[in-house]
Amino acid sequence: MNSYWWSIVVLGAMFVVATALPVNMGVLAFVGAFAVGTLVAGMEVKAIMAGYPADLFLTLVGITYLFALAQNNGTIDWLVQLAVRAVGGRIWAIPWIMFFVAAGLTGVGAVSPAAVAILAPIALGFAAKHGISPLMMGLMIIHGAQGGGFSPMSIYGGITNKIVARAGLPLNEMATMLASLGVNLAVALLLFVAMGGLRLMRRAEPQAAGTPFTTPTVVHAQAGVQAFGDAEDESFREEQRILAQGAAASALDPAVPGTMIGAHAYRLFTLAGIVTLAVATLYYKLDIGFMSITIGLVLSLMAPNLQRRALGQVSWPEIMLIVGVSTYVSVLDKMGTIAFVGNSVAALTSPLLAALLLCFIGAVISAFASSTAVLGSLIPLAVPFLQGDAGVGAIGFIAAMAVSSTIVDVSPFSTNGALVLANAKGIDRDRFFRQLMTYGAVVTLLAPVVVWLLFVVT
Repeated sequence: MNSYWWSIVVLGAMFVVATALPVNMGVLAFVGAFAVGTLVAGMEVKAIMAGYPADLFLTLVGITYLFALAQNNGTIDWLVQLAVRAVGGRIWAIPWIMFFVAAGLTGVGAVSPAAVAILAPIALGFAAKHGISPLMMGLMIIHGAQGGGFSPMSIYGGITNKIVARAGLPLNEMATMLASLGVNLAVALLLFVAMGGLRLMRRAEPQAAGTPFTTPTVVHAQAGVQAFGDAEDESFREEQRILAQGAAASALDPAVPGTMIGAHAYRLFTLAGIVTLAVATLYYKLDIGFMSITIGLVLSLMAPNLQRRALGQVSWPEIMLIVGVSTYVSVLDKMGTIAFVGNSVAALTSPLLAALLLCFIGAVISAFASSTAVLGSLIPLAVPFLQGDAGVGAIGFIAAMAVSSTIVDVSPFSTNGALVLANAKGIDRDRFFRQLMTYGAVVTLLAPVVVWLLFVVT
């Protein structure tokens, strides 16, 4: 077995171990990069470390730090409550409000499980109260979170765009974002129609506009495969603990030493900071990592007591996973494995079929393991046949890979699916679990084919 196959076997072993055991794949990837780089490829340690993605590290730290501040000062909860009150007596609109709020949260930098953790208890409580299908409500939240997950400000988007740029492929940030949002929106519309949405629209169930909705208590997710070992789950455990204590929904106490302004004013400043981040990164093309840390620092200076907890809530496991996998992929690139795999796939079958195969691999692995790790590993493997004149467009393939690797997070074995299952009210949990599992299996089988036909073939 040559050095290329050894590096591929180690990569596969990482996925298996990280799926079966509560071990961060980033740690495995760093060790794998060192072992494969030195023992198999004969690389110097400096050459291995040269592949460490410092820019990606800064982006992830900045985004999750700013989002943690917004969570802790009540801004996120405040925005959710405002959106929910806006529906008035239109009960049918609640699932769509949750869809778009989830998309907005991930679109401005929240990790997908964090957005689901915030919304699932609220939305599923409404579902139980107003006779809305809990399966529909839960799936609307997850698809919303995944739909907004590829904006240039988001973690998925930031990771994917940097991987694509580093690989020298054509980059179209808006195409990937709109592909994810469009597919998830279309799926949400089908779910709404199939699971009683039209019946809700015909039902007269008035509620006084402005009547406050009560927020149900957060229920922690039961353990699934991903919930134990996935860095996306670990990154928001602190968020869940704070939510369970009611801290995120409470007003910032102006009497706390070091707090310069009142709660409402501070939330307005936080919202202004998020808008500033969007304008600075999307319009002026400033670095999102430096900008998010700068805005976070300004908000921290206004209320220094919040920043200590926010630093603890930075997605360190998520960051370890991403930078570890990126470092290992850099080793694969330098030793020629990526070119070897790409050329081998192209030689064995047509590039179109190879693209479909990679989409299937991404969907299956992501249903049980980390979507971010899948994106970081599989997109670089496709670089050789994407750069050639093989009839497969890079922009379309990246969009298909992005959607197929994240839309499957509806699985009850993923963190998002486990959260929905745990927070559902007044249902038979075994039956609900089977429904989620069946739906997740259908999505895993159909989504790669659909996005392949939409974005790669056409």
